[in-house]
Amino acid sequence: MIVDRAWVVRNIGFDPVEVQAPAASFAFRPAAGHRAHLDDLQRDIIEFDSEGPEGAAFLAFTRSTGLSRFTVIPWPTGLAPQTGPKPTQGPDAPLPKADVLIVTWTVDEGHALSRVLTPGKDSRNDYVPYAHNFASISRNMSKGSPAMHARRLGAYWPTVIAGKSALVFKSDSHLSQDTNHHLPSDGVLPNVLLWKQIIDEVRPSLILTTGTAGGIGKDFEVGDVVVSPVVRFDSQKWLRPAPFHAGVYKSKPAATSFFAEAAALFKANSGQLPGDNSRAPKIVTVDPAAVSSSVVTTDFFGFDTSDNHFKLWNLGDVSEMGDAVLGLVADELAGSAPPWVAVRNVSDPEIKADGLTIQQEGDMAAAIYKAYGRWSSVCSAIVCWALIAAL
Repeated sequence: MIVDRAWVVRNIGFDPVEVQAPAASFAFRPAAGHRAHLDDLQRDIIEFDSEGPEGAAFLAFTRSTGLSRFTVIPWPTGLAPQTGPKPTQGPDAPLPKADVLIVTWTVDEGHALSRVLTPGKDSRNDYVPYAHNFASISRNMSKGSPAMHARRLGAYWPTVIAGKSALVFKSDSHLSQDTNHHLPSDGVLPNVLLWKQIIDEVRPSLILTTGTAGGIGKDFEVGDVVVSPVVRFDSQKWLRPAPFHAGVYKSKPAATSFFAEAAALFKANSGQLPGDNSRAPKIVTVDPAAVSSSVVTTDFFGFDTSDNHFKLWNLGDVSEMGDAVLGLVADELAGSAPPWVAVRNVSDPEIKADGLTIQQEGDMAAAIYKAYGRWSSVCSAIVCWALIAAL
């Protein structure tokens, strides 16, 4: 799928190239306006809350639907996620141990993941705040970063799937935001420190990093899910001086035995995905032996375009801004690191250049995310369930 302006109008209800969405529909106000920097659009995507005031403004202005339309998933008998009790420890305590650690990133990804894997508990309203060693981990964080603003590193809740304990963690630390796009003078990234700490505390046998991403190539539609034991850095900007700027990291192949069930479970909510989708969402499993198949972590707000503006072709299947940090950390931990998998849903497909500026194309990509990010994340959350059920 290559989306153009007409696609956006049909599926979202307005043309962001010509029409400005209401300022109230932006979580990060500097992103409002046609001259907003791409970095501001990226921050807006991270903080956009479809369940909050900005979400209400966006839903009122567009054809988008909120998670009030969510249909309870008809899980196979005995395999429905069982939301755990509220942890008793305070925010300064270590995380509890679990068989699986699941980490997601944006506000709307958190809403979707919690709706699927911790029924009855929402990542924003209910999850337990986590600030263990905040002062130490945040020492290189910029004043305006999401974690510094929230004065915590994330929030979490336990669940059980097919007899395996899992901890769902919504991170407030972001590679792209923690240091305001600058490599710290000591080279220590806060997000690296966070990953090392939560892995040490949870001691999982499997780690899943999950959320939205931009599809690379015209074969992807909104809601497709890429399951990858391969992540790579594509550092063209502020991370270029880092020794890992082009690092490629691999883990064990994903267990796929429940993927057919997962694909069938997409149907409950796939009606909320774009009407122009030509088929049901698919699951793409990356072969670790493939040369140009991976989840690509950029150090800039990149997305695929029909003229390959950001040179993403042949690097991987989807692009996002954080998963390769997990690969880096696992590589540093060597034999003590558990297997990991990146589970990324396509929230925005390839954008048709068609004479547009890259800023205008960014406006389109951001609008598509805000319209469908939560619904495509429902698909990746179901795939996380499948990976855990297969253990």
